[in-house]
Amino acid sequence: MIRALVLSMAQLGDPAIRRVLIRSLGVTAALFVVAGVALWWGVRAALSNWLGTQADGWSAALTIVIEMLALWLAFRAVAVAVVGLFADDIVAAVEARHYPKGLATARPVPFARGLAMGLGSAARVVVVNLILLPLYIILLATGVGTAAAFLFVNGWLLARDLGDMVAARHMDGAELRRWRKATGPARFLLGLAAAALFVVPGLNLLAPILGASMATHFFHMRRAP
Repeated sequence: MIRALVLSMAQLGDPAIRRVLIRSLGVTAALFVVAGVALWWGVRAALSNWLGTQADGWSAALTIVIEMLALWLAFRAVAVAVVGLFADDIVAAVEARHYPKGLATARPVPFARGLAMGLGSAARVVVVNLILLPLYIILLATGVGTAAAFLFVNGWLLARDLGDMVAARHMDGAELRRWRKATGPARFLLGLAAAALFVVPGLNLLAPILGASMATHFFHMRRAP
């Protein structure tokens, strides 16, 4: 896993990777800006009947609080969903540099399937983490329990999503299901490593790109005879 991370970070300067990074960060930022504006209008409308002219100030403050909470809960979901749209470009760039034989036999993932995979990943993240939110709050009393639970849960969620981004280019159906079963524990470590990147300031912006790149190395290293 360490080798996969080192190789992934070394390729961040690749033009194809850089283009995906810029596009994914741009789309992610735009989505949060649009959501923030819509949230502000919604909160302002809800408070205007109660607070009158003071609604503007309260709605701005409440919007900031909700946005900060949303960034903590939803950034990973939104970022992975967005990068899922461009995952094929990342995987192809890594394969072109390190695994040309794999690239030669790969089947590009159709846009519709990539979109479905990304949205499915985002939905699972939001639903599971919302269900576990009370547990996260309770574990705050332990000091480290919330972070540990968050890493474990999101590592488990990322394990399949990142693996499928790559495996979908090379296998399908029964073969894909056998690969998932055979690599379960190792993929969990991959997911855990990617989840850890999301909690490191600065690296969290690169985490979706690095996760997809690491998953590519993981797939081909595990598949090599």
